[in-house]
Amino acid sequence: MTDMPQTPASDTENSQIWDPALRAFHWLLVLAVVGGWLLGHFGPLKMTLHFWAGYTVIALLLFRLVWGVIGPRNARFASFIKGPGAVIAYARTLGARKASGAAGHNPLGGWSVVALLAVLAAQVATGLIVDPEDYINTGPLAEQVSADWNRWALGMHHKLGVVLLVLVGLHVGAIFFYRFWKREDLVTPMITGRKRR
Repeated sequence: MTDMPQTPASDTENSQIWDPALRAFHWLLVLAVVGGWLLGHFGPLKMTLHFWAGYTVIALLLFRLVWGVIGPRNARFASFIKGPGAVIAYARTLGARKASGAAGHNPLGGWSVVALLAVLAAQVATGLIVDPEDYINTGPLAEQVSADWNRWALGMHHKLGVVLLVLVGLHVGAIFFYRFWKREDLVTPMITGRKRR
């Protein structure tokens, strides 16, 4: 027993998996995170656009928190955050060359969503209080905390950027794994909202 919702194939082919708001959130988050990362590493020295990418991520995360409580079933945290037993049981099926059968996030994928959201929240939180002492790129709340916290936030912001890059790499890797090993297309449903076999 995996504790994950199972949907018959005929229903899965014809039912909506992801609602339009969740799909818009996903692709806007991709743009904001990739844009913010690129601007942070290769953008102009004055990081105004990087900050705006961060503010966009904050707005999107707040939306996701609300949508995770009041949104459609597959968007709700309660539908995909499962206990260790369900995650372990699902992980044992990863080697099988067949689709997961999950009507939304599988138990392992659900926790990857939580990890991404948590790291993004920590990333933007540290960005708000960072002060690199260049008098240009100071976070809007930097004056509310001590200089020690400013320096800690700067170091942590860079470290979390690496963690975020690893999580995004795992996310993309999982998409390829499901596509080519399990023969399950995860991208099309995030575009159309409907699962296709």
